[in-house]
Amino acid sequence: MNKARSSPISAFAMHGALILYTLIALFPVFVILINSFKTRKAIFREPLSMPNADSFSLIGYETVMKQGDFFLYFQNSMIVTVGSLFFILLFGAMAAYALSEYRFKGNTLMGLYLALGIMIPIRIGTVAILEMMVATGLVNNLWSLILVYTAQGLPLAIFILSEFMRQVSDDLKNAARVDGLSEYTIFGRIVLPLVRPAMATVAVFNMIPIWNDLWFPLILTPAEETKTLTLGSQVFIGQFVTDWNAVLSALSMAILPVLILYVIFSRQLIRGITSGAVK
Repeated sequence: MNKARSSPISAFAMHGALILYTLIALFPVFVILINSFKTRKAIFREPLSMPNADSFSLIGYETVMKQGDFFLYFQNSMIVTVGSLFFILLFGAMAAYALSEYRFKGNTLMGLYLALGIMIPIRIGTVAILEMMVATGLVNNLWSLILVYTAQGLPLAIFILSEFMRQVSDDLKNAARVDGLSEYTIFGRIVLPLVRPAMATVAVFNMIPIWNDLWFPLILTPAEETKTLTLGSQVFIGQFVTDWNAVLSALSMAILPVLILYVIFSRQLIRGITSGAVK
């Protein structure tokens, strides 16, 4: 009886905590958005107030549109982010399925080896990565960013997806094998739909660092035609003078795609995070 009564309370508390966390996380986004529509003086004088008739200004958005190719930067960021997520989910799901489904000598060691990337940051190998990209002619090519971000996201993807795939019923998969379905069909039509919340979680966790990254675009794709949105926004930040109107406007426009994708994946994300936490 006590357990039955505590379950709804636990579920309510967990969802309340998620809502509170979301509000706290979105507050800086709200501040950036309202200040992007203000004059420079109003940004520093009243940063938390809403724009009014005296403080409202679109000078930041006008500057962004005139200086630099914002739409090209946006397109490059979309190509890199979507391409990286596609390969992370594809190869991560395939490797996770192999580790969770097939038992072979060295299975555990292989899983630990693939998980090492979670503990060792990829930026440690920046010099070696740059030398590799120069040798293969991929500098100032968006493929260099896609390859790096795919390698960066695979360890976490394999770690999360393999745990979820182990929970898929063996009876369900064996019944499919008895019916004559191939392993590829079982993987694509049975396993992947059942771990969709986990895949959405992996996508969200990797999407934001890829979209907001400045380090690798600055090193691997600094050319004008291959700049990402985050790197292109740095043109408004100088050593002595910073155009805060343009910076906040560029950041506001860069935030929108991430918010849209977050809303799309939010239900699956919450299901993936809370899976098994509340019975």
